[in-house]
Formats: sequence, C-alpha cells, structure tokens
Amino acid sequence: MKTQNLTVPNEFILMGITDRPELQAPLFGLFLIIYVTSAVGNLGMVILTKVDSRLQTPMYFLLRHLALTDLGYSTAVGPKMLANFILSQNSISYYMCATQLAFFIMFIISEFFILAVMSYDRYVAICQPLLYTVIMSQRVCWILVAIPYIYSTFVSLIITVKIFNLSFCGYNVIKHFYCDCLPLISLVCSNTQEIELIILIFAGVNVILSLPIILMSYLLILVAILRMNSAEGRHKAFSTCGSHLTVVTVFFGALIFMYAQPESRHSFDTDKTASIFYTLVIPMLNPLIYSLRNKDVKYALQNVWNKLCNISS
Repeated sequence: MKTQNLTVPNEFILMGITDRPELQAPLFGLFLIIYVTSAVGNLGMVILTKVDSRLQTPMYFLLRHLALTDLGYSTAVGPKMLANFILSQNSISYYMCATQLAFFIMFIISEFFILAVMSYDRYVAICQPLLYTVIMSQRVCWILVAIPYIYSTFVSLIITVKIFNLSFCGYNVIKHFYCDCLPLISLVCSNTQEIELIILIFAGVNVILSLPIILMSYLLILVAILRMNSAEGRHKAFSTCGSHLTVVTVFFGALIFMYAQPESRHSFDTDKTASIFYTLVIPMLNPLIYSLRNKDVKYALQNVWNKLCNISS
C-alpha cells in the first residue's frame, strides 16, 4: 500500500539458514539445543547471581547484566528462526520485523559496553584493590549499566525508525534468517546514504568508546601482573580475568570477522555462519565459560543443586 509515496510491505520473507529440505530437521534440532542451552544458562546466571549471597559483588552484578543482554539478543532472533524451520513459509510481518531489529540492536550494543565496564571492573580489582569497594560502589555499578541501556535504546530507535520510514521496493525477500540492518537496506528503493552514514557513525562510536577501554584496562592489568613478585598472585590475577578475556575475544572476534571484511569477500553463506555464531553460539558459550572457570559460580550451582535434591527427597 502507498502512503505519502512510502511503500509499506505487509510482510517480509526470510531466506532462512538453508533451502535444502533434508537439512531442515537436523538443523532445527541442533539450533533448538543451542538456544535452550543459551536461555537456560543465561537465565540461570541471572537468578544465581541474584539469590546467592556469595555472588553479591560488582563483578557478578555486571555478569548478571551480561547474561541479560545475551538472553535478550539471542531471544530476539532464536525463536523466530526456529519457527521458520517448521513453517511452510518463512515470513515475518512488517511490524514484527521492526520489533526484532530494534531489540537486536539494543541488546547487541549494550553488550559492547557491558563488556567494557566489566574490563574496567577487573582493572580496579587488580590495580586498585584497596579502593575497589569505594570505586565500584552499588550506585556506580548501576550508573555504569544504566548508561549503556539508555544509549543503546536511543540508537536502536533511531536506526529502526529511519530504516522503516524509507520506501521499500516490491521485492520483500530478506537475504538473512532475521531482520538485520544491511539486508533490509538492500530492499530500499529510496536514497539510503543518510541511514548508511548513521549506522557507520554509531558503529564507529560503539567501537571507539568500548574497545579502547577494554584494551587499556588489560594493558594496565598486564603491567600490574608482571610487577607482582608472587607466582600465586599472578596466577590468581590471570584466573580472575581469564573468563572475561575469553568472552571479549570471542565476541569482538566474531563481529570483526563479520563486518571488517572487504565487500568483495562478503558472501551470503559466510555472513550467515558468522551471524549464527554471534547471535546464538556466543550467548550459549558465555554462561558456560563463566560457570566452568569460576569457583564461586560452581560452588553456588552446587548449593542450589543440593537444595533441590533435598527438597525432592
């Protein structure tokens, strides 16, 4: 339908993960396991860091919000992707597509800055241990997570509103398994220079404001660790940062692989693989990395398990 020269499609068709019928069932099973593991792991991390008294510290407060962002953007994509495996037509309504895009952008940008704040937290813990409780007070922690949420919501609304106020062509097939910025922009008939510039500016701001904080924090942490005389102290410092450094490397590595390639090397299959990794696999890995490498989390899990066993018996 036409409204003030604006073409508004009723729905979009998502190309999905694969068009091969024989792969639909095994891929549905695989991604169902991945999404359920991710949802249970991240929701469990949120609950665990909320109820266990040993986990009421700034580090676990930030870990809770990392789990919330992981749960947020994987849920924005996962359930619809799974539904498309068993539906005859991979369609998504115009407004559901806009909603999916808005939530995905909001949570993925939030994760940039939550990871940056977590690296700053580790810097303070290792380099300023005597002032840690003062610097990372509860009020400061809330401010450090509130600002990313407010900023990411603002950016998400700007980009989503801008894209969905453009004029779409009659062709409504999205070459992806979810509504993402670039595949949607490729369907637009009107001038896209403004929205492309907006996305480029915000992408640059996100990286410039988050990655240097992470790199500088870990550079100062490394210097502090190398100055330690005790081998036990160095090992403890490395183990404190190990989980977060692993998560940061995997997250930024996947995004750099996805978006830093030259345009000539981009392919639909490569982009899909990278997107699957950072929208579904990373949210599944994060709670596993923190639970397997963290004694406090393992102890809290064991306590919860023992309590459940006692209740059931």
